[in-house]
Amino acid sequence: MDSEELRLLSSPAVRQAIDEACERDPLEVALDAHVPHARLVATQVKYRQRARHKLPSFAAVGCIFPPRAFEQASSEVCACCKRIEGETVLDLTCGLGVDAWALSRRFRRVTTLERDPVLAAVAAENFSRLGITNIEVVNSAAEDFLQRDGLSFDWIYADPDRRSADGRKLVRMEDCSPDVVALLPQLRAVAPKLCVKNSPLFDIDEAPRIFGPCRVEVLSVGDECKEVVVYADEAAPQVIATAVGRGSFAAQWDAPVPPPPQRFEPSRYRWLAVPDVALRKARLARLRLAGKADAWSDNGFGFAAEPFDDPLVRLLPVEEFMPYEPRKLKKRFGGTPTDLIKRDFPIAQEETMRRLGLRAGNDLRLACTKIGTEYWVIRLKSLHL
Repeated sequence: MDSEELRLLSSPAVRQAIDEACERDPLEVALDAHVPHARLVATQVKYRQRARHKLPSFAAVGCIFPPRAFEQASSEVCACCKRIEGETVLDLTCGLGVDAWALSRRFRRVTTLERDPVLAAVAAENFSRLGITNIEVVNSAAEDFLQRDGLSFDWIYADPDRRSADGRKLVRMEDCSPDVVALLPQLRAVAPKLCVKNSPLFDIDEAPRIFGPCRVEVLSVGDECKEVVVYADEAAPQVIATAVGRGSFAAQWDAPVPPPPQRFEPSRYRWLAVPDVALRKARLARLRLAGKADAWSDNGFGFAAEPFDDPLVRLLPVEEFMPYEPRKLKKRFGGTPTDLIKRDFPIAQEETMRRLGLRAGNDLRLACTKIGTEYWVIRLKSLHL
């Protein structure tokens, strides 16, 4: 988005056109000669419709959505989960402004930085439409702003850009922009507490390497890992798994986990326990299942003799356990519409389906896993995952 497009999107005529077209098909809008600046309006219609789920507060007041900023923005539900609050916070990475919007509910004053002048203007306009008055948008790179004298905040928040100039996904924090690792001495001189949002691919063990003792929280929504958040705030080191809307589980780093049985005896088990992805990513699945189900890996399934209630674990009744013998299984189940799930199983989903001769569907439910050196296929009774 450029400055001319922003000017047009701020004009009463174009704003009215977007409002009037917000229920229409964006492609239809783009081809409608009666709509002023039809392609620009169609793009905003498209993203406003998508924002109703991801950013409902922004959609409700007709905010402006630059496409790239929208794609990279946090969802409102995740932005509101950050465990920080106080008087003042410096947000190093404004973007569309979703995190700054959430922070404005927890802090008296928010200063948010955006190096792109057009995106900074978009954020300021959106905050105005949202009726927010305690956010200051500063058009500056983090590296430049931190050179200013007299800076002091309770917290610093950062969601570094994890895309390279050519669009590649970046995972290492040192490769992202701004480089929070390189800026750490300056950040600690400005605020005693730091919160950094990372990609779902971020290895939680990297956090203490970079920040020293800290808290790390894995957030999931609908059993999909959304982000890994680091809190360097002098609190007791912890790892936290949070399934948004379902609950959290926390433990100290390297908390001892009871060992599984020495042997896997399928005849003992009647239930398959499927830990939420947040537990698996945080490496807390075995600890959460301790005393309820046996688990041989944090990334695998648990196995229980009796059912139990746990909002972070799904239980599926087991029909039978079968060794992974592709020829026998293909002869028995080949051609059956099947819903297949797998954990700690080295063969890709499509390849497993091909080897077993299965088709996608719901007539059969199978789970594949590895226990020790053995591969197993588990037939499930339940049709609801």
